[in-house]
Amino acid sequence: MSDDLDPLEQHLVDRVRSLERGEAGPRAPSEASAAWRAQVESRAIDHAARWLQSRRLGFYTIGSAGHESNALVALALRPTDPALLHYRSGAFYLARAGQAGRDGAWDVLLGMAAAVDEPIAGGRHKVFGHHDLSVIPQTSTIASHLPRAVGIAFAIARSKTLGVACEWPLDSVVVCSFGDASLNHATAQSALNTAAHLAYRGEPLPLLFVCEDNGLGISVPTPEGWVEQSLHGRPELAVERVDGDDPAAVLAVAGELAGWVREHRHPAVLHLRTVRYLSHAGADLETAYRAGPEIRAEFERDPLLATARWLVEGGSATGSELAHDYLATRTRIRERAEQAMERAQIATAEDVMRPLAPRTPSAVASLVARCSGTAEAAPLTLAQAIDAALAELLAAHPETLVFGEDVGLKGGVYGVTRGLQGRFGEERVFDTLLDETSILGLALGAGISGLVPIPEIQYLAYLHNAEDQLRGEAATLQFFSQGAYRNGMVVRIQGYGYQKGFGGHFHNDNALGVLRDIPGLVIASPARPQDAAAMLRTCVAAAKVDGSVCVFLEPIALYHTRDLHEDGDELWLGTLDLEHVPVGAAYTHRGGDDLTIVTWANGLRMSLRVALRLRERGIGVNVVDLRWLAPLPLEEVLREATATGRTLVVDETRRTGGVGEGIVAELLDAGYAGRLARVASKDSFVPLGDAARLVLLSEDEIESAALSLLAG
Repeated sequence: MSDDLDPLEQHLVDRVRSLERGEAGPRAPSEASAAWRAQVESRAIDHAARWLQSRRLGFYTIGSAGHESNALVALALRPTDPALLHYRSGAFYLARAGQAGRDGAWDVLLGMAAAVDEPIAGGRHKVFGHHDLSVIPQTSTIASHLPRAVGIAFAIARSKTLGVACEWPLDSVVVCSFGDASLNHATAQSALNTAAHLAYRGEPLPLLFVCEDNGLGISVPTPEGWVEQSLHGRPELAVERVDGDDPAAVLAVAGELAGWVREHRHPAVLHLRTVRYLSHAGADLETAYRAGPEIRAEFERDPLLATARWLVEGGSATGSELAHDYLATRTRIRERAEQAMERAQIATAEDVMRPLAPRTPSAVASLVARCSGTAEAAPLTLAQAIDAALAELLAAHPETLVFGEDVGLKGGVYGVTRGLQGRFGEERVFDTLLDETSILGLALGAGISGLVPIPEIQYLAYLHNAEDQLRGEAATLQFFSQGAYRNGMVVRIQGYGYQKGFGGHFHNDNALGVLRDIPGLVIASPARPQDAAAMLRTCVAAAKVDGSVCVFLEPIALYHTRDLHEDGDELWLGTLDLEHVPVGAAYTHRGGDDLTIVTWANGLRMSLRVALRLRERGIGVNVVDLRWLAPLPLEEVLREATATGRTLVVDETRRTGGVGEGIVAELLDAGYAGRLARVASKDSFVPLGDAARLVLLSEDEIESAALSLLAG
């Protein structure tokens, strides 16, 4: 016997060794032995993590101890069922790996060691995931994976309806585990509500939620009965409860519930009562908020003890054999943990970032060329061009979906999706709940399942309700899976200021800081109709080819603009041509060599109008339309800035945290030595009515800044 067993281990070994077979009972099924193997390895890994920590080794100590009954949930499902796992679902992962004949324990140990040869994240994070096991890696943002799980289940059913390829078998059940404390998070409530809403409408949704309820959120207890009350408040969700220390019941209930979901394509929740051992994580001193007797009293609820009792009573093993097996496994896992710590870690920043945003521009251009429609000579507004481009993309790519608030029959608040539902049907162009989290969750699930989602966020200000679905989920997937999983998508967002007759902060938001610092995110922001169509094609191709997560920012104020300089000149209209606009390519409107203006979106139209006024004063201006805010077209900006030696950055977003800050910084970092100035909107929310003009950047301010720069 090892001489350093902690109290939990000592209790387990003693109690297991003392187990004796009473009256002969039915032999335990093969799943009992498989569960024991996964549970014992999972527990040994958790103890090994604490052991490594005591030696100043290892990088992750949040464990699964007490939750190991989830191994039986894994065994009640198919190894091809997509799984999105709670960070305490280690035994589930090991059981799934065992189903596939894979050494899951080594995977987890490599993750704890941040080893570069860990098979899913490659040392970037300790996650449960493997493409061959249909386990999708999740970070620990609270409940952020639940909306994606709804989206995957939706995508499986929708793929079958449309007759298009799907990443998963069409009879799959999606399983998604989470904790009882996570249940209270707005993101979890959004997902559960969306699942219930879809079920209420009769939409097929093969989804099994598993609430692993240990009664604690770090140190905060969950009130007794709260989980049941919360879950049963949605009658559209079938709910079953089972105690984790009754392994036969867990296997039976999980199997029955999963089979019911698979047959009826209806969402359900398994409320799995568990216990949490070893505190929240290695740095958490549990005795600071729980009394010792309370902690020790839960030792009898140990799921490993319960499985051992099942095996002994069924005649599959003796208590002594199982106790010996636990200790032998413990020793073996410690030895392997030491071996894992010897593995190389990521050595360079370039290697860290390698999976973030793969770019294959030639392949993107090729797909755009193959799938583009015919050029249209009729002049179009920005809204009409986007609508036409969406129609072209829906026709070219049958796996494409367009969805969001009011995008269906109404055709969008501004008519941008008008006619698409009538042409392509309600299965491909459809309205969603008024919930941005659920909209992006559907996109996350659709993208990883092989569809091409084009969700719409009705206003930029509304994105902030759900921004973590982009930051914590969409943008991290390739990073934490080394590209094994991708969720390419194009998120259309209507935004910026300058609307006439329909104002206020929420309809004129001009803050982009929350998007600009998301690694790998592509941000497109066209101003002209012809650019909008071309850039939308590029974004969809990048989503398909590279798995790019693209945000397509549309300036509302320019949707129906026709004129540039004078009423009736129709110089803002454009044609739907076939020119390709690569990601990160700017466009320069040439007008002279006295001044370079760098801008985009509404700033482009204002700057072109100012450039004409300056031309009338004998001043020649080149206006650079960035078109892409991430990645910024820095080489082109530097070239055009250097050409005149006088550069004005025109930024319609806020002065603090706006795009202009980044442009100026990049120019200076690149060695630009000419004159440089920027002008931007005020650091303010946008008020209603004419007062908006007091804080939004104006043409007069642009002209004044240009003249000051030239005079300097």
